[in-house]
Amino acid sequence: MLKLTRRNLLGSALVTGAAACSANSPSKTGIPGPFRGRVVEVYHPGSILAGQYQRAAVRDTMRKGMMELTGAPTWQEAWRFFFQPGDVVGVKLNPVGRPAVISAPEVFLEIVEGLKAAGVQPRDIVAYDRYKAEFLGAGFDKWLPEGVRWTFGTDRPDPFQLDMAGYDESQYVELPLLMPKADVNDRHYRRSYLSKFISRDVNKLVNLCVLKHHQSAGITLALKNMSHGLVNNVARSHNDPVNNSCGSFIPAIVDHAIIRQKAVLHITDAIKAAYHGGPLPSCAKYTWEPKTMFFSTDPVAMDRVGLEMLDAQRVKVGRQPIALATADGDSHFIRMQPEHIEIAGTLGLGESDLKKIDRRQFKLA
Repeated sequence: MLKLTRRNLLGSALVTGAAACSANSPSKTGIPGPFRGRVVEVYHPGSILAGQYQRAAVRDTMRKGMMELTGAPTWQEAWRFFFQPGDVVGVKLNPVGRPAVISAPEVFLEIVEGLKAAGVQPRDIVAYDRYKAEFLGAGFDKWLPEGVRWTFGTDRPDPFQLDMAGYDESQYVELPLLMPKADVNDRHYRRSYLSKFISRDVNKLVNLCVLKHHQSAGITLALKNMSHGLVNNVARSHNDPVNNSCGSFIPAIVDHAIIRQKAVLHITDAIKAAYHGGPLPSCAKYTWEPKTMFFSTDPVAMDRVGLEMLDAQRVKVGRQPIALATADGDSHFIRMQPEHIEIAGTLGLGESDLKKIDRRQFKLA
């Protein structure tokens, strides 16, 4: 159980992170994983055509990325590096901002093939997102392979996001951040509880991200897909355009020992991406097609590379980089907080310095 206050945020997170890494060593699992600072980037010009993902090209991209990340001689061995028979593996999807930039079936299905090649049974693969309505609204349930299960954190509307049916009362992160009108004397409102999905149901997690701008966090990629998907009571991190705490909230959540231990692989779908207007549907006006995927065990390094790609596209179309951008009609927060990436680095969650990131780029025909 992790309890944080403003004063001991950094110290507690470092202690908890160290314990998680120590518990994993010399295991292959956990954040930042065996390949700290390594990000494999694979570009395939045929991965999307006329706006449609191309399964064969996605397959080639995935297999190349996994082999280059692990150094394995085959794509099957690459998946066996992380997974083995008996594992129960969760896959965190992303339905927010639909329909423009969300998790694609072509990518998910290749993850399933990789897990099966490692000996994981379909019944031991669990697709997940926090909200049942979001999961169904994105149509994820319609393309899950036979035998693969799916679950969610909650299906109940709650203004404080504290419905506990799908959450673990024994595992939480406590921060002095509150929703408006919350009872300041009730510690329940200061806590974000881990979903039972991550604390009890699975022993390993594949974090499937999409490359997308986010008006409060700046970027929603590997770190935010976990921080705002694996716990409840997250709206308190970005109450309104002024009351924004994503910079500290995101790394504090990901630093929880259970998340650090179980999140073993991060895959970013940047085949189609959004450089502005996220995570709302308005991001549809700002999409482009990088035709790229990222692979890493280090979510901080992955996010730092993703931020670099988003900023390059923003500058290309005449916009300010995310850290300097101001509010407009499709991004209402007065200042975004991409510094959550660097703060996560200080907590030992990965490498945030571009000069120290081992960025390996490949282009397929």
